[in-house]
Amino acid sequence: MTGFLFELAFLLVAPVWFLMVLAPRWRFTERLAASPLTVLPLLTLWAVLVAPVLPEFWTAVSSPDIDAFRDLAALPNGAGAIWAQILAWDLLLGQWMYREGRRLSVPPLLMGPLLLLTILLSPVALPLFLVVRALWTARARREERTPAAPAPAA
Repeated sequence: MTGFLFELAFLLVAPVWFLMVLAPRWRFTERLAASPLTVLPLLTLWAVLVAPVLPEFWTAVSSPDIDAFRDLAALPNGAGAIWAQILAWDLLLGQWMYREGRRLSVPPLLMGPLLLLTILLSPVALPLFLVVRALWTARARREERTPAAPAPAA
């Protein structure tokens, strides 16, 4: 059962990722990515996974040390709960990156790979995105300060 729940965790977030990467300009994608509620099914799954290992979980988070965390991760439900928590964090991070990319008009051909990297390695993707965000923010500020060219006379 835990193996099924582990697999289900990714299936719960995959549609949101799919839309942000492959249909970024679709209005429904924008509305979906704007909602923090996208992680609620995953957090429900997290609660189901963590319930049977609550004592081990509480030990690992209330007085963290590497051995308590290793003990939790060695349990199937503990590993599944950690996985669900990682997926929830990555999804919220990806939604924020998607929305910032849309706000700054970062091209989908650049955002798509960044979002894919976020699914796989969010600690690598976030700094890369922050660089892209800084570059596009600076570009937008320059464009605001540059007066528009007058229209040619007819």
